[in-house]
Amino acid sequence: LTGTQCDKNARPLALSGHVGFDSLPDQLVNKSTSQGFCFNILCIGKLETQTQLLQKVQTFTDAPEENTIYQHIVDYIDTQFESYLQEELKIKRSLHNYHDSRIHACLYFIAPSGHSLKSLDLVTMKKLDSKVNIIPVIAKADTISKSELHKFKIKIMSELVSNGVQIYQFPIDDETVAKINTAMNGHLPFAVVGSTEEVSIGNKMVKARQYPWGVVQVENENHCDFVKLREMLICVNMEDLREQTHTRHYELYRRCKLEEMGFRDTDPECKPVRNMIIKLQDALIELKKCERSTFKFEQLKRMHAEEKSKLEEKRRSLEEEMSVFSKRKAATELLQAQAFNTSTNNKKDKDRKK
Repeated sequence: LTGTQCDKNARPLALSGHVGFDSLPDQLVNKSTSQGFCFNILCIGKLETQTQLLQKVQTFTDAPEENTIYQHIVDYIDTQFESYLQEELKIKRSLHNYHDSRIHACLYFIAPSGHSLKSLDLVTMKKLDSKVNIIPVIAKADTISKSELHKFKIKIMSELVSNGVQIYQFPIDDETVAKINTAMNGHLPFAVVGSTEEVSIGNKMVKARQYPWGVVQVENENHCDFVKLREMLICVNMEDLREQTHTRHYELYRRCKLEEMGFRDTDPECKPVRNMIIKLQDALIELKKCERSTFKFEQLKRMHAEEKSKLEEKRRSLEEEMSVFSKRKAATELLQAQAFNTSTNNKKDKDRKK
């Protein structure tokens, strides 16, 4: 067949849809929708600052050791990083099926004191800022006036900057979200109000808090920043929070762990295999030391048991000798008493005969 005949006999096929690279985002969306993805939020705050619209994961207590309670939170976050790292280090990995438990966002609830941050809050956020994306939130914002709230926000941001605490800033490098994120960065920390009760406002039911002087609506942006917080977390910056967790916080943890194992990319003398062999040899030396210590301990334990057995034997022998001695002493005392009684009776008989 010639090329002309092939063209005439060719069956034309119509495209079923648009073809182009711009369809790639739709493919990614469909894949994420079908497979699902993880987005984990950690809520931290004093017990009285917990909000009813967000699940409380970790709370502070009023125990004397509350100044070190941040260590429990750090350990929890590191545990999630370690689980992911162990999955990565497996020969046969299944990260596509792995349930990612790493924390992608940390909502740090601040008590609405209206004055300044507590030292515990500053210390805790400083310990966490290199491990998680911190978003400060003022809880129970309806307990202070709008003017006090505005001053409180400025005071909080000033103290965070002066103490070197790095909170999560909504990214402005993407022009599609730069405008809204720039505006939302100016609203940090968000002031929220929580409620599970529904109140009738007009012709619809809304979540709100009922007071004698009026109603505070949770989803009214004139009343609180809950809608802004939800939009920033879910609608605009969820993927950036997930990416920051993986590329920044998890990579920092992973790098430190690998350096502990002897892996250093920037070190020209890096010989991980040799380092692992050295560590293995050190571990074997320590194991032998422990074995020698255990052997000595077992020897001492055996000697102690033998000495104890000998002492028990001597104790039983002495008890038997004491028992025999007591019996002989009792028999001797009985004979002496009988002899004394006999002599006394003989003397009395002689005296009567005279």
